[in-house]
Amino acid sequence: MNVMNLTTEKFEETIKQNDIVILDFWAEWCGPCKQFAPVFEAAAEKYDNILFAKVNVEEQEALAGLFQVRSIPTLVFMREEIVLYSNPGALPANSFEEVIQQVLELDMKQVHKDKAKAEAEAAAEEKA
Repeated sequence: MNVMNLTTEKFEETIKQNDIVILDFWAEWCGPCKQFAPVFEAAAEKYDNILFAKVNVEEQEALAGLFQVRSIPTLVFMREEIVLYSNPGALPANSFEEVIQQVLELDMKQVHKDKAKAEAEAAAEEKA
């Protein structure tokens, strides 16, 4: 199973070393988090090419703050160090699977191109 407990200290290294990372922001006292855990773990067993990482928001406040987590569970899908999707609330297994498939099928060259264009436009607006 490809599930790790991610810490703020290991975040940069982890996303650099793994093409696709799915983050599950959770807390011990959170009922919906506990209900979603088996869905997350089942997907981790199925996709050995994806790193599934759990982030305890009470222990990793800085990391939760970085992603502006306001409610839990919150799921964040990253590929090539880019946040592609962030969703507060647990997803049903079939929806979780659909998002994973979409992330796997993305044309990342186009994503990088679109990101560079958006950043250039934002920089131009800032100068104006």
